[in-house]
Amino acid sequence: MRRTLTAAVVLPLLAFAATSCGYGSQAKDDTQNVAKGKPIDDLSEVKVGYFPNLTHGTALVGLEKGILQKELGGTQITPSTFNAGPAEIEALVSKSIDIGFIGPSPAINGYTKSAGKGLRIISGAASGGVKLVVNPDKIQSKDDVKGKTIATPQLGNTQDVAFLNWVSEQGWKVDAQSGKGDVSVVRTDNKIMPDAYKSGSFDGAWVPEPTASKLVDEGAKVLLDEKDLWPDEQFVNANIVVSQSFLKAHPKVVEAFLRGTVKTNAWIAENPDAAKAAANDRLARDSGKALPAKVIDPAWKSIEFTDDPLAATLDAQAQHAVKAGLLKRPDLGGIYDLELLNQVLQDESQPGVHDSGLGTD
Repeated sequence: MRRTLTAAVVLPLLAFAATSCGYGSQAKDDTQNVAKGKPIDDLSEVKVGYFPNLTHGTALVGLEKGILQKELGGTQITPSTFNAGPAEIEALVSKSIDIGFIGPSPAINGYTKSAGKGLRIISGAASGGVKLVVNPDKIQSKDDVKGKTIATPQLGNTQDVAFLNWVSEQGWKVDAQSGKGDVSVVRTDNKIMPDAYKSGSFDGAWVPEPTASKLVDEGAKVLLDEKDLWPDEQFVNANIVVSQSFLKAHPKVVEAFLRGTVKTNAWIAENPDAAKAAANDRLARDSGKALPAKVIDPAWKSIEFTDDPLAATLDAQAQHAVKAGLLKRPDLGGIYDLELLNQVLQDESQPGVHDSGLGTD
């Protein structure tokens, strides 16, 4: 069933660069992910993008433990990391990657900008892991947020939209583009937020993990966990998307990849401490630095890794962007294709998931 709304205007595709060469940087000495056996559909390579963030823990653990590569056999995974959603969507459109882990706002962007022809969401990946953390000397309650300066990672990104929606629900007004109003919103890259917080550049931040826990380590306090604002304390923070052309040409490869992500999430649930360590090892491989225990321990606990795309919450997030003035009402009908995921879940004796009426016909 398709849900038809009016024509879409995408959220701002800001010109953020990817991590290094080309669209994304490729990990080196990745011995856990060496293709073995016969390629699926005679395809020698599948290119996978993700962020070196804990909310992309399914990618971090699946790669570090070799679970994803095992399911793909002789089809070699070539991973690339990205720092920003627009860069990863650009890579998907240009076929520099085939499959990607990405947040809901960039996924909506990519789908609407391509008039529904660029990508499909084929699985969930993570829920939760987003907090409003504040300087306790300046903010003790939510009412104190008014008149203060709050940082979000990027104009129009998932956390920016969530904060603007929360501000609106308090009855306060902020111009989304300029960030000026009853609250001053400053868009600040996650990488520099700890130093910016120490310098007093902002009074609080609505940010994903592990940035939230990094700021807490610098003396900030958690004022609000975003999951408390959602039914059942669940909301999509990361999805798995695929190029529609790749999905059409190589469904068996996509199915094998999804089998790997489902098995990875099951392994994470069964081995939380080992999974946390594997994710940290992968972060060290990708970024050159592991997270200290005082940061990764609370951050990891706040994230739920899930195969369920939590489609209703993506639709709600799109409507939040519309309300903030960052998006005209989009046609999200067909953004999900969960057929292969549900087949894998059935094979693994797990319950299926739903697209909330936003699936393919």
